[in-house]
Amino acid sequence: MKVTIVGAGNVGATCADVISFRKIASEVVLLDIRENFAEGKALDMMQTATLIGFNTAVSGSTNDYAKTANSDVVVITSGVPRKPGMTREELIGINAGIVKGVTDNVLKHSPKAIIVVVSNPMDTMTYLALKESKLPKNRIIGMGGILDSSRFKCYLSMALNAPANDIEGMVIGGHGDTTMIPLTRLASYKGVPVAQFLSADGMKKVAADTMVGGATLTGMLGTSAWYAPGAAVAALVDSILNDQKKLFPCCVYLDGEYGQKDICLGVPVIIGKNGWEKIVDIKLNEEEKAVFNKSADAVRNMNNVLSTIAI
Repeated sequence: MKVTIVGAGNVGATCADVISFRKIASEVVLLDIRENFAEGKALDMMQTATLIGFNTAVSGSTNDYAKTANSDVVVITSGVPRKPGMTREELIGINAGIVKGVTDNVLKHSPKAIIVVVSNPMDTMTYLALKESKLPKNRIIGMGGILDSSRFKCYLSMALNAPANDIEGMVIGGHGDTTMIPLTRLASYKGVPVAQFLSADGMKKVAADTMVGGATLTGMLGTSAWYAPGAAVAALVDSILNDQKKLFPCCVYLDGEYGQKDICLGVPVIIGKNGWEKIVDIKLNEEEKAVFNKSADAVRNMNNVLSTIAI
């Protein structure tokens, strides 16, 4: 099975590295506009094959979409990353044109591909990719909720001083510092509600830290994070290619689900060979519904910006 990753920067290269290391796909193609950049990243990875023990064929190309032909999954990471103090929303004018162009080009060569959107602002870029491609809605997936949930579980494990893999937690809503919704009520430690271990103030702090998790790393690193985002994409791709039917919070098109229409937003979905296959209703309480609707309003306002800019 073949995966194309458009954008060979930190996130895209990490994603390719994890997919290869975990033997998720037989072929990975990295594409980038910078001369020889993707080729160099691919060659570097291939030189680790005998050391790590994988047989994935990794190749790179400078903007030659013909090399991406017959991809099963296309991951779009290309675009301008966040700088310190920059919001995801501020990227919309720059990245909309990039995502539109990438979507058009990859579908010329891989019309049956499932598209995974990582570029920010991710909810709006996912919506743009869906509208531009005119693909069935199940074949366009925004990754953000998986990453946000991994950060939520990380902060919970730190607060509990417990292994991260023993923690369950989910973040829904928009992939933004003010629009994501860590579902503290449903978080658990080996099936036991986390609320039994943490105080209300402790839970609020974990939620707050999660919501600024990306901004925190951007401030530390001077650019967007890449290890966790790359691994999150790889986990999503794995569930698609190997039809794992995993339940992930992902940005998908809502047509009445959760009381929202004509918007791409993070909700729990089953991921398999057809893309997202089912939206799972987790029965939000009234407070959570209100916050979810507020998140949807903020994302919809960003989507409205698309009609005001030249793409």
